Amino acid sequence: MIDRRRLETGGFITFLVAITIALCVVVSSFAAALLWSALAAILFQSLYQWLLKRWPERRNLAAALTLLIIFVAVIVPTLFIGSLVVDQSASVYAKLQSGQINFGAYFQQIHDAMPNRIQGALDKAGLNSFEQAQSRVSTILGNSVRSIAGQALSIGRNAAAFLLSFGVGLYVTFFLLRDGDKVGPAIRRALPFEHSVAEKLVDKFVAVVRATIKGSVIVGLVQGALGGLTFWLVGVPAALLWGLLMALTSLLPALGPAIVWVPVAVYLLATGAIWQGVVVIVSGVVVIGLADNILRPILVGRDTGIPDYVVLVTTLGGIEMVGLSGIVVGPLVAALFLTAWQILTEQRHAQRSEPALIPSHSTDPVRPE
Repeated sequence: MIDRRRLETGGFITFLVAITIALCVVVSSFAAALLWSALAAILFQSLYQWLLKRWPERRNLAAALTLLIIFVAVIVPTLFIGSLVVDQSASVYAKLQSGQINFGAYFQQIHDAMPNRIQGALDKAGLNSFEQAQSRVSTILGNSVRSIAGQALSIGRNAAAFLLSFGVGLYVTFFLLRDGDKVGPAIRRALPFEHSVAEKLVDKFVAVVRATIKGSVIVGLVQGALGGLTFWLVGVPAALLWGLLMALTSLLPALGPAIVWVPVAVYLLATGAIWQGVVVIVSGVVVIGLADNILRPILVGRDTGIPDYVVLVTTLGGIEMVGLSGIVVGPLVAALFLTAWQILTEQRHAQRSEPALIPSHSTDPVRPE
């Protein structure tokens, strides 16, 4: 009887694993859409609950209004900005192909404008060959811009697939908003963990999602917008594209948008555009830099407990593996990893601290009655 029960249990677990893998394969084409649907449902659940209080018996209406707000306030501006980025990316890509944009030539202009001592230091560092240095800079920066431009253009070529995923995402978001208060507890109960462990993992999942989107993504968009506006004011071409680059690089701790605006400021100063370079530096340090320090504590509200270097590595790794969704996936995996090991450590410490099950005999003398 016991062997039969073990066989049945093992067979059911095998079937469960196999059918779960099969489901993941079936919906893999919509993985990104489903991920962002879940993230949107988590982020805007409070808005849905606020609307539901006004119409307690009309869950469909509250979910539909929440979805409409998401569409008008988030999706429409994103699509509009995305179309502008695609146009600028196509323009930059065409200029790269025709040779109108030559990062190697820009590097040579900067090198020639530097003082002799700095030029000597660059020569000692192995950058005395203009051709080699120009080739390196042109290859690195050129490939980066080509990659962004290529991905932006691929969205236009795959418009049908994009629209299909977009529609699926909106459809799923509606039901996740409406039934989120049921889906969340059901997932928590279905996890094969102790109740306390499942509670901690789910809480960490929600906290990291909200912190990443409300903190990193919104702050990144603000910094990118400020950087793009600064570049537009000083006359840098394709300012919106560079603003998008600053928004993406703002997700990287310790580096941030300075990866983009510092080289531009150096180039402007080295080529005689003094006031433009000074404006970029002041905006980068004062405006763009302080936006992170002011907005992030307000939007995040609490620390996710992930070290900056872990966020940096996992964000880069996530983007490399799954594209833009890696902005959230990378730190999320890191947070769950750290939380799981923290739970394991706490459980082992608690087991070691438990008192012995067999009570020791008392050595106290018996008091006479």
